[in-house]
Amino acid sequence: MARSAAAYEGPLRELVHAFKFEGRRQLAEPLARLMCRRGLDLLEGADAVVPVPLHPVRLLRRGFNQADDLAREVGLPVWRLLRRRRHGPPQASLPAPRRRANLRRAYALSVRCVLPESMRLPFRDKTIVLIDDVMTTGATLDACARTLLESGVRDVRALTVARAVVTMPHPPPEPRPAWRPRR
Repeated sequence: MARSAAAYEGPLRELVHAFKFEGRRQLAEPLARLMCRRGLDLLEGADAVVPVPLHPVRLLRRGFNQADDLAREVGLPVWRLLRRRRHGPPQASLPAPRRRANLRRAYALSVRCVLPESMRLPFRDKTIVLIDDVMTTGATLDACARTLLESGVRDVRALTVARAVVTMPHPPPEPRPAWRPRR
């Protein structure tokens, strides 16, 4: 189950860009509030939120992870269970068919500990909500969800600020009958 607060266009797009690319981190709180209003049913019964991680190189360049800032404003425990282990081009720069391939084996569990097996996976059988800023094709959220489900998480939901509006090309017009002059 996935939900976005609104379409990624107009003033919301401008706000997300200011937050993400201009470092206006004070926008995390109002954007998260918008997410929570629209995703109340997804958050209900969840044990925690998990921000979609950035690769360390991208995190260093940007200076912060926008998904982590949003997650901290949601009001549930924040579990940083994932890490981005493979660096690739930004998803936004790729056409839809290449996005899934770009994310193959890109995420892994970040939990590395030496606890006894019985205590090692405290998130097993839990319900978590993935948090990110924008969902376009859903490839990133899908890759993260697969990693979590394979590690024993019971239910993964996703909540984003915005959903990219994908416009489908118009179907070709119906062929017209050939014009014939009147007799």
